[in-house]
Amino acid sequence: MKRIFVIAVLISFSLMAAAQNAKNFRQNYVIGFYNLENLFDIYDDPVKNDEEFLPDGKNKWTEAKYNRKLANMAHVIKEISKETGRYHTILGVSEIENRLVLDDLVSQPEIEDANYQIVHYDGPDARGVDVALLYKPDQFEYLDSESIPFDFDSDEIEFEMDSDRQVAFRTRDILMVHGKIGGEHFAIYVAHLPSRIGGKGSDLRSRGAEIIYEHAMEMMDEYPEIKIVVMGDMNDNPTDDSMAKYLKGKEDIGDVEEDEFFSPFLSMYKAGYGSLAYRGEWNIYDLILVNQNLISGDGLKIRSLGKKGYYGRVFKKPFLTTQKGQYKGYPFRTFSNGAFVGGYSDHYPTYIVIAK
Repeated sequence: MKRIFVIAVLISFSLMAAAQNAKNFRQNYVIGFYNLENLFDIYDDPVKNDEEFLPDGKNKWTEAKYNRKLANMAHVIKEISKETGRYHTILGVSEIENRLVLDDLVSQPEIEDANYQIVHYDGPDARGVDVALLYKPDQFEYLDSESIPFDFDSDEIEFEMDSDRQVAFRTRDILMVHGKIGGEHFAIYVAHLPSRIGGKGSDLRSRGAEIIYEHAMEMMDEYPEIKIVVMGDMNDNPTDDSMAKYLKGKEDIGDVEEDEFFSPFLSMYKAGYGSLAYRGEWNIYDLILVNQNLISGDGLKIRSLGKKGYYGRVFKKPFLTTQKGQYKGYPFRTFSNGAFVGGYSDHYPTYIVIAK
């Protein structure tokens, strides 16, 4: 009888622990970003610069290659879910051509059970690529969204481009999605700030950050308790002016004021972490920042990950990394030296976790 009682007690404690773990599981949310590196379909769009990504184009972009790319992207999302124990609640993406490629991505067999919903606007980018947001409708309540255009209306930044070049300039819009997680108001910004290629100056990325910041402050004026997440391929490191000065990203949680942002990847960048590499130098352009409401007060907060206490994670796995040759150790990308190699992206994905 005593043995039966002990077994019953152990089972009871096990069930209680399992229930607590399940409760904790429901209260944790993964928010991430991934540059998908030129996720184009195989069809000609006369209003987009997609000639390289056609079956008869430079990249010989066939249906087989497209399907391989989709499967690869889905596999990365699935593998992150295995590491975190759940799918992303929110996943921002960049370098996607249109809504079609997103529909094809979320319907991939490996991740179709996530039931991702899509927020996307066709933007004016000269290369024809946009940003977008995927979300799980059972974890994120969509309210509204806005595609915020780039402009040169700044009182502080001096631009290198003259007025004629400014009129002709085209880049990605910034996506803002407003909704609720766990009943709490969130504004999520997804950006792909102007590239460094072609001599584009830091003034453009600073202006992009300034646009995000100004809009975020307007959202905070309207919803004082709102929790804000800014993510994207910033084409700048967290120490650069765009992130540190114009978005007011701070390294230490204790230093973040009401009108500032916590920049989790800043300390990681200083410690040598990177999400992409160029000529032997590692950078973290794939950034996620949060406002003060996500580091203090009640409700959901960003939490530290791993033994080192960092609040961000660069998902750098061997299968995502080139294992030999000239680019050994770099992200394993789709094309290398003009040849299709069947990799993933030239960027590693990044994520944070928020929890009650």
